[in-house]
Amino acid sequence: MDRKINTLYFSPTGTTEKIVKDIAQKIVQNYGGKAAVRDFDFTLPQKRKENVSFCKDDLVIAGVPVYAGRVPNVLLKFLNTVSGNGATAIAVVVYGNRDYDDALIEFKDILLADGFNVVAAGAFIGEHSFSTVLGANRPDEKDMAQVNGFAAKICDKLKSSGMEPDFAVKGNRPYRPYHRANSPDGVKGDFLKAVPKTNSDCIDCKLCAQVCPMGSIDPDDVARITGVCIKCCACVKKCPVSAKYFDDGIFLWHKEELELKFSPVRCEPEYFL
Repeated sequence: MDRKINTLYFSPTGTTEKIVKDIAQKIVQNYGGKAAVRDFDFTLPQKRKENVSFCKDDLVIAGVPVYAGRVPNVLLKFLNTVSGNGATAIAVVVYGNRDYDDALIEFKDILLADGFNVVAAGAFIGEHSFSTVLGANRPDEKDMAQVNGFAAKICDKLKSSGMEPDFAVKGNRPYRPYHRANSPDGVKGDFLKAVPKTNSDCIDCKLCAQVCPMGSIDPDDVARITGVCIKCCACVKKCPVSAKYFDDGIFLWHKEELELKFSPVRCEPEYFL
């Protein structure tokens, strides 16, 4: 293969990372298993201060989670600084079994504006950041089989001498507003200021501070939130003693609402080439 293979991803709880890396590895295997993969993980805040640039010989599998039906707005400043320089890109979004709404078309547009040649795009499912019920244990074996099929189709397209210059993906322009929660009385709610709490089981291992993608947990006092919380729930899901939790009423109502409405339905991956 005459392209260098790269991954570029934001993945606080690891689901986007798993899918993006597996696509990359399946592409490598399709080309004989000899290419090395370079990983650009911009999950932590210090990584988003780095200049990231690619060249025409690069193939970049880029992935972000879906937040409220869109690309997370806290990532836009960084994403707009990435230089594609004609590199070939695959756009991947991962959502929690509700809907990816306009996130995939938005992410494709961002990569195009960055100077990438986007040749494929896919929306996959991971366990919802708020929940262990909604999209539980996904991506699962069936999802990863879809990843394999997507990677194979990407390889077929890359081997074709007459690649289509553009392709359609599901979504709307202009993008719809970020999905908002309802409060129990049916009025649009707001839990943006909700932050995780810490119970007495905390062993002060500092892991929550280390994994926070916003750097908002004080390592000297992990019960103290010093900045923005994006509700990725990395601190909740990765705490070894389950000491982190949310108690905000609207947040908990929205979590329950999502679980009741969308847990009985299994969304399936969709991809476009």
